Amino acid sequence: MGHQMPRPVRPRSGRVEGDHDIARRRFLRVQAPVQRTRINHTIRISPIRLIDAEGQQVGVVDTPDAMRMAQDAGLDLVEINPETRPPICKIMDYGKYKYELSKRDTKQTNKSNEIKEIRLGRSVKIGVHDVQIRVDQARRFLIAGHKVQLTQRFRGREMMHKELGLERLYQICEDLGDVAKVEMAPRWLGRQASIVLAPDKAKVEAFKREKAKDEEDLEKLEAEVAAQNAAIAEAEGDDDDDDAPSQIKQQPPAKKGRKDNTSKKDDRIVDPVQDEIADLLGEV
Repeated sequence: MGHQMPRPVRPRSGRVEGDHDIARRRFLRVQAPVQRTRINHTIRISPIRLIDAEGQQVGVVDTPDAMRMAQDAGLDLVEINPETRPPICKIMDYGKYKYELSKRDTKQTNKSNEIKEIRLGRSVKIGVHDVQIRVDQARRFLIAGHKVQLTQRFRGREMMHKELGLERLYQICEDLGDVAKVEMAPRWLGRQASIVLAPDKAKVEAFKREKAKDEEDLEKLEAEVAAQNAAIAEAEGDDDDDDAPSQIKQQPPAKKGRKDNTSKKDDRIVDPVQDEIADLLGEV
């Protein structure tokens, strides 16, 4: 008995299925079922956990009662979390709810695809400090999840030394290598060259953890220094109390009488004749 070839599969249409059809069926993409938000009568599970239109927790109620409450308010009963048991539903305006969801999704999509452009001055002649300012700005954008386009312009005869601007762009890429990766190599457009950097999620998360650790260490250091300063201030207060002068006893006032001219120093030139005359007159 010889080897028999397998019979071809005959589909319902009556056409014999060949190798091309088998390959097409093998790589046919199976689409997942579209998950839709259940509202009003499409909510089959009862009871549900209800939230009213004001955002207050009503509790677990039967689904017909919840739909009646929504109808009385002129709103819809929307299932916002079908995974829990009982599912969580809220009384709201479903049209407004869909509009807010679409607006939020559009905003997130636009934010993720937004490219921030940073220009490195009007020519290659830009100071090191100005370059560092732009590097810090690019780092902040990258940490926030934005892509950054760095643009270097050339003026006049600077086009004869393009390597200077390109070296600056590559140096900036190295400086931002801890949070970013090069998405687009330098591209020329007229008298300017641009390079695009994209945030590297793993590096950004590591940078955020390191920054949070540094901030925590800084807070500990500030608390330690504050405690140290308080202890020094307290010790200085004790020293001031010990060094306070004692009360000085008041001396009794001098008795009134003849002035003691001997206690005063006379800087006048001494004249013996005048002294003798004063002695005779009793002025001394």
